[in-house]
Amino acid sequence: MGRVVLFDMSSQDPERAASFYSSVFGWKIAEPNWGYHPVSTGDESRPGINGGISKGPHDFAHGIRIQIEVDDMDEALRKSVEAGAQIVRDKMDFGDFYLCYLVDSVGNGIGLIQNK
Repeated sequence: MGRVVLFDMSSQDPERAASFYSSVFGWKIAEPNWGYHPVSTGDESRPGINGGISKGPHDFAHGIRIQIEVDDMDEALRKSVEAGAQIVRDKMDFGDFYLCYLVDSVGNGIGLIQNK
């Protein structure tokens, strides 16, 4: 079962977005890595997910996209395309994990992540 493990928030002004969510909701925003500001939304004793804020690319300039963890990205991509999804960013290697972005069959942006 694919579990939602984090969120990505895209903005054309990620520093401003980070400041907003930090000051309004108390989110802990870490220093950026690859332009991605890791976000902690609370302690691990309560349900919830963490995520990140980054500058949105041309194909996802603003918005929030969930990341779904999968055991086999190639299989998940194949099944997604068969079910009507479009690949926005194919499988990318980030050292400890693989990541890709899709638009599902009804237009929602999602990401898939597979830990190595």
